[in-house]
Amino acid sequence: MADRYDVIVIGAGPAGYHAAIRAAQLGLKTACIDKSLDSEGNPVFGGTCLNWGCIPSKALLDISHKYADAERKFPAFGIKTGKLAVDVAKVMKHKSDVVKKLTQGVAGLFKGNGVDGLPGVGRLLAGRKVEYTPHDASATVLEAEHVILAPGSEAVSIDPTPLTEGLIVDSTGALEFDAVPKRLGVIGAGVIGLELGSVWNRFGSEVIVLEALEEFLPMADQRIARDAKKLFEAQGLDIRLGTRVIGSSIKGQTVTVQYQDKEGEKSIAVDKLIVAVGRRPYTKGLLAPDSGVNLDERGFLFVNDLCATDAHQVYGIGDAVRGPMLAHKGMEEGIMVAERIAGQKPMVNYECVPSVIYTHPEVAWVGKTEQELKRDGEQFNVGQFAFSANGRALAAGDGDGLVKIIADADSDRILGVHVLGPQASELVAQAVIAMEFDASAEDLGLTMFAHPTLSEAVHEAALGVAGHAIHMVNRKKKT
Repeated sequence: MADRYDVIVIGAGPAGYHAAIRAAQLGLKTACIDKSLDSEGNPVFGGTCLNWGCIPSKALLDISHKYADAERKFPAFGIKTGKLAVDVAKVMKHKSDVVKKLTQGVAGLFKGNGVDGLPGVGRLLAGRKVEYTPHDASATVLEAEHVILAPGSEAVSIDPTPLTEGLIVDSTGALEFDAVPKRLGVIGAGVIGLELGSVWNRFGSEVIVLEALEEFLPMADQRIARDAKKLFEAQGLDIRLGTRVIGSSIKGQTVTVQYQDKEGEKSIAVDKLIVAVGRRPYTKGLLAPDSGVNLDERGFLFVNDLCATDAHQVYGIGDAVRGPMLAHKGMEEGIMVAERIAGQKPMVNYECVPSVIYTHPEVAWVGKTEQELKRDGEQFNVGQFAFSANGRALAAGDGDGLVKIIADADSDRILGVHVLGPQASELVAQAVIAMEFDASAEDLGLTMFAHPTLSEAVHEAALGVAGHAIHMVNRKKKT
């Protein structure tokens, strides 16, 4: 460990480790500080995403999806499996093995690229000095020409349902159940709530989702959200909108949740309760009073469009700054900042940040929604194509959902793409590429797609913008 660096990154989640690796690749002497410890007390890199968020949740989602397919789809395909059972201990072991492999991979990437990975706590002082406190030693002060703050985020808790180990848990606790709960409550019908609710519903839990908002997935296109809600409810999720949780109590191993809806006060009794009401920036202990870095009114690090804070040559990236809390958004910010420090001039295109909900079918989108465009008075055309008319989707028994493409009425430039269906997370990437290059719906319609593929639904939706779709009857035909 040196006393002085070109770049010090605080936080080794997706934003931080991307920034550190890219800075080192560009010849900058770089250190990355992270305080995370695994369940055995060993230092780990990768942040919430790799250790307690994106990766472990996707491991459980994929396993539970396979289980649900075996239970619900295999018989129709002529596959006999006998009585199904889930071994939760083995499921959790697979999840942990995946996490360990990836976090060790980050440590290996640090070593291979010459990044000093420093386990411990980092705190920004005045003048780009960083107080570094190893887990097993006293504090020392490091100096840097540039400091990148990537502290990440933490789950939000609410007063009516204080966390109680093993019974009332946040998203991290929901990834550690040692058995399938018979009855599961979830507070919050956002991305995390729907994903975790889906996992345990597939394994056999009766899942009740309480959402305070009257509208389901208001950030998504409302046609997509409406269809998604119907599909999730058909799978067994009991989604109750307009419900405000007002209290909870525990008796033995049962949690009783009190809530209010338009009919008055009600309650449910569950074996486990997941609180998934959102996340907030984690900046506790990060900044000395004279660091020069300011927070905005919501507690985020205040940065400009290039992620620069109010302190000279100090930057903020990832979940702790404005914009969506998405790992890939933080990754791109980390790379941008590292390259700008090295004298390059990249930018992050915040108009092309994809969002994904990893349910089944998946929900994914990029760009504007129809309701946003109507609110702003913009004129647009829409093309839609259902997976029920896609050969590959039907062959796989995955005919639910649709692709929706929105294009400017005058220029035909693609403004938004919304997908509900199989592998939506992969299909939306095609839209991101098209929008990054300012493609029109016609450009996408003139592109050749392999047959038979799920991506043909994207192609047909693009053709449908001008009324030229082949495998559906167009609402309005144009020559």
